[in-house]
Amino acid sequence: MGKKILLADDDPNLIQVLQLRFKKAGYEIVEAYDGDEALLKMRQEKPDLAVMDITMPKMSGYALVREMKSDADLKHIPIIVISGKDSMQDIFKIEGVGTYLVKPFDFAELLTKVKEQLGEK
Repeated sequence: MGKKILLADDDPNLIQVLQLRFKKAGYEIVEAYDGDEALLKMRQEKPDLAVMDITMPKMSGYALVREMKSDADLKHIPIIVISGKDSMQDIFKIEGVGTYLVKPFDFAELLTKVKEQLGEK
């Protein structure tokens, strides 16, 4: 398996589609359906990259980014935010998020951004 990606979104259909496509591209996938689960799995699984939504139950993507950036073991993990809200893009850039994509997005564009964040060509 290739590098490990954590997918965090409260939409199980989106996670299922992304999981299939990322696995086909050679990545290992860890799933989380809310912010608390995402933080727990990040600490357990130590993914190479996190792809997350902003609007999730239990802990928002914004709060999750802040938690990651304040945790010495997680702050190095690159983050790609995917969201239906484009108004928060500048806020996430300030917080150190590598990429922000607005839903609906093109998977090819997401895959390109993933490779960029992981230092792959």
